[in-house]
Amino acid sequence: MSQVDTGLRFPLANLRQVRREVARQLGRVRYAKWWFALAVVLLGLGSYAGVLVPQLMGQIVDLVTGARTAKPMWRICVELVVLAVAAAAMGAAGYYLVSRLSERVIANLRQDMVGTALGLPTHQVEDAGTGDLVSRSTDDVAELSAAVSETLPTLSTSLFSIVATVIALSTVDWHFMIIPVVVAPVYYLASRIYLARAPKRYAAERAAMAERARRVLEAIRGRATVRAFSMEERMHIEIANASWSVVRKGIRARTTMLVLNTWMLGIELLMLGMALSVGYYLVSTDALTVGAVTGAVLMIIRTRGPMNMFMRVLDVVQSGYASLARIVGVVSDPPVPVPDSGVDAPRGRVELRNVSFSYGGGWAVRQVNIMINPGETVAIVGASGAGKTTVAALLAGLRVPDEGVVLVDGYPVSELSDRERIARIATVSQEVHVFSGTLRQDLTLAKPDATDAELLSALDRVHAQPWFDRLPSGLDTEVGARGLQLEPVAAQQLALARLLLLDPAIVVMDEATAEAGSAGAGALEDAADEVTRGRSALVVAHRLDQASRADTILVMDGGAVVEQGTHQELLALGGGYHRLWSAWSAGRRELDADSV
Repeated sequence: MSQVDTGLRFPLANLRQVRREVARQLGRVRYAKWWFALAVVLLGLGSYAGVLVPQLMGQIVDLVTGARTAKPMWRICVELVVLAVAAAAMGAAGYYLVSRLSERVIANLRQDMVGTALGLPTHQVEDAGTGDLVSRSTDDVAELSAAVSETLPTLSTSLFSIVATVIALSTVDWHFMIIPVVVAPVYYLASRIYLARAPKRYAAERAAMAERARRVLEAIRGRATVRAFSMEERMHIEIANASWSVVRKGIRARTTMLVLNTWMLGIELLMLGMALSVGYYLVSTDALTVGAVTGAVLMIIRTRGPMNMFMRVLDVVQSGYASLARIVGVVSDPPVPVPDSGVDAPRGRVELRNVSFSYGGGWAVRQVNIMINPGETVAIVGASGAGKTTVAALLAGLRVPDEGVVLVDGYPVSELSDRERIARIATVSQEVHVFSGTLRQDLTLAKPDATDAELLSALDRVHAQPWFDRLPSGLDTEVGARGLQLEPVAAQQLALARLLLLDPAIVVMDEATAEAGSAGAGALEDAADEVTRGRSALVVAHRLDQASRADTILVMDGGAVVEQGTHQELLALGGGYHRLWSAWSAGRRELDADSV
């Protein structure tokens, strides 16, 4: 398994990019500024109403101790009920507005993330590692959504409660302002120490999760190779190491929160000690009544909850910000659509001219020249690692050559717009996907306006009729992960039927019949022949009998084309193709003998 260069992974967005993206997302929500302003007003008024409750409780103390008070007990009780109800109602309304606004922003950001991910060039995704993109699209989006849902309303209500308490304390006696003046720098110091360590640790945890996802995906996608080479133990160890890396870095990140909690306990002790000292001084000097001081101390005690909540959600905030920075790192640089090049109607002419490509080490393909005229089929054969799949990816525009040029109808394939490229090129590989939904929905992905007659015709042309006739609901049968699981041959025939509906001028088939096996080989090869008929085709051949029917056969070795010609010409040459054909024919005879 190859290692992914961490320098090629998707970047982390900086604070400026994150702020710009959040502002852009807020701008997409209708009346966002007005809803946010209303939420601020409601939260502010609700917080202030809640802060006045301790003052009224202090007046009850004065009433009980016989101190002078301008309010009777019944009036204090009514005001307590009114303030409590008002605080709860306005706080809930503000909380709802903030939650609603934040969830809409998250929904838009999630859509942009998925849209950007689907539009990214394949080579960029592969260079960065599919695990990194999967982790950002799933783990990070989920983490951000949870962080926003849990913390944004909490942060807003806590902040307004703290500000309202400070304002209310200033109206009781200016001496109480000494407390926030003294403890604020200590809170600031604690948060600075936390914020200096937490972001890097949470980013490291997110990166470790991406590495774990990459390891798991590699093991799943390469399970056949893993089993063939008895690499199960090695893969288990690598996945276990990646998982333990997540655990270690996660514990290290959470340790920063434990240190912050220690600071919080010390600050609370300091704050309560100062509150009692100031209160004792004011009562002893007759500056305030016992009830007024009680109300002030109760207000200070009430700030412990919002303050602790504010500081402790920094743990979730940092984790959410780390995820947001990873998401914005992808979203902030979406692929720019290529404009129409003005190429004429599709003809199906292909030319690879002096094409070379490297994955970062040696040359994967070197000085490859291929010409495919309209309607011709060119097959590529060779040993594993010869460069066949790389040539197919270069022709399809999934890779960009380091040297040379790939021309389609006379234009570089990289300069064709999506519309122009879709009209000309379609690729079918060994790994196909059956989308969840009805069979009709799966087929109409290639041609949304296709009639049922066209769908049935495409299935019939790829010889899918035998298994289609057994479906319980025909085209309305649910297939994919949430429905009927199609056999490999049926899934491949479905992919070929989609290609017929798409009707491109050029077909790239990368070992598209490799999963057929002996039982389905004939039907799938006939389906492949039907797809390539009348079209230009580049076929990376797994089965040499399929290659033998091509107009031209290219033999690749070490990233270069070493032989070229028709089937008969290459057999007469007596070179590498002759040896491949002899070995493959001998193997076929043995299989036929065993089956008899």
